Amino acid sequence: MAKALTKSQIAAEVAEKHGITKKVAADILDQLADLSYKHAKNTFTLPGIGKLVLVNRKARIGRNPATGATIQIPAKKVVKFRVAKAAKDAILGPKK
Repeated sequence: MAKALTKSQIAAEVAEKHGITKKVAADILDQLADLSYKHAKNTFTLPGIGKLVLVNRKARIGRNPATGATIQIPAKKVVKFRVAKAAKDAILGPKK
């Protein structure tokens, strides 16, 4: 399996494609990340890729696998990423 692209590799690709410097491309990626962190609680969408969503998980009862004892797991907020249909189709191919 191929390795994941690093931030500098992504910045280099964007810089080459749009004729800008790698530093400017890296700054754009940083700004995009900051913007997504700031607005994730209201749902942050990257068109064609997916969206960040804040979800409330209910409290539940879990089990310690080592001892078998039941424990209470408290409610909490989690961040989820939902992949866009366009991204799924581009990567996996359209459903038949």
